[in-house]
Amino acid sequence: MDTASAKFDELVEIITRLRRPDGCPWDRKQTVETFRPYLLEEMHELFEALDHEDHQHIKEELGDMLFQIIFLGNLYEERNLFTVAEILETISAKMIRRHPHVFGDKKFNSEKEMRRNWNSIKKREKKDSGQKHKEIFSFPKSLPALFRAQRVSGQAVSSGFEWPDMEGVVAKLDEEIEELKEALASGNRQEIEDELGDLLFTTVNVSRKAGFEAETILQRSTEKFTRRFTKMSELAAEKNLSLEELDILAMQELWNQVKKDE
Repeated sequence: MDTASAKFDELVEIITRLRRPDGCPWDRKQTVETFRPYLLEEMHELFEALDHEDHQHIKEELGDMLFQIIFLGNLYEERNLFTVAEILETISAKMIRRHPHVFGDKKFNSEKEMRRNWNSIKKREKKDSGQKHKEIFSFPKSLPALFRAQRVSGQAVSSGFEWPDMEGVVAKLDEEIEELKEALASGNRQEIEDELGDLLFTTVNVSRKAGFEAETILQRSTEKFTRRFTKMSELAAEKNLSLEELDILAMQELWNQVKKDE
C-alpha cells in the first residue's frame, strides 16, 4: 500500500498538471478570489457529512477539502510567494513548538496550565514575527454566530473567567430568562433584543460547560424539527387535510403522535 506521503505528492502533481497550459480550462482560470466560494462550500459539505456520520461520505469530503487547500496553496506558489512544502513545514514546526509537553520535556499539572502555555507561545510567536498585537477575541466575525460565541466563551475561560460548576451557569440561565420576561412585558424592543442575545449567549455557555458544541446541537435540533414537521404534514395528508386547515390543538396532537412514533 502506498504511504500517505506518496499519495500526497501524487495529489500535488495532479493539481500542478491541471494548472498547466495544456491542463483543464476551468482549473487554469481560477484565482484566489474566484476559488474562495468553493472552499467555503466544501467546508460546509464536510460539516454535513460529519453530522450524518457517513464514513464513506466523510472520506470523500475530506478529500475534496484537502484538494481545495492544496489548490489554493498552489495558486500562491505560482506567484512565487510561498510553496506548498513551506506550508507543511510551517504548520509542522508550529505544532511541535506549541506542544513542548509532547515533543519536549515540559510538564503541566492541569489542562488549564497547558492552555495558558499555548496562549503564551502564540503571543511570543506574534511578537517575534513582528505581527501587530491582536485583540483578545480575534475570531472572525464571519463565523456562524453560535460557533463564534462558544469560541469567545472558551477564550474567556482560558483566562480563568469561568463558573466553578454547572449549577452556577444554570443559575445564570434562569436569571437571563427572568430578565427576558421582564423585557417582553415592557414591550421595549431594544431591551428585548439585548435580553434575547444574553439568553442565547448564556445558553452557549451551558452547552460549552456540558461539553457540547452549540452550533452542532442547534443544527441537529433544527434537523429533528424539520423531520417531525414534515411527518406531521404527511399524516395530515393521509386524512386529506393540509396543516393550514388544522387549528393549533389538532397540530399539537399530530406533533405528539410523531414524537411517540419516533
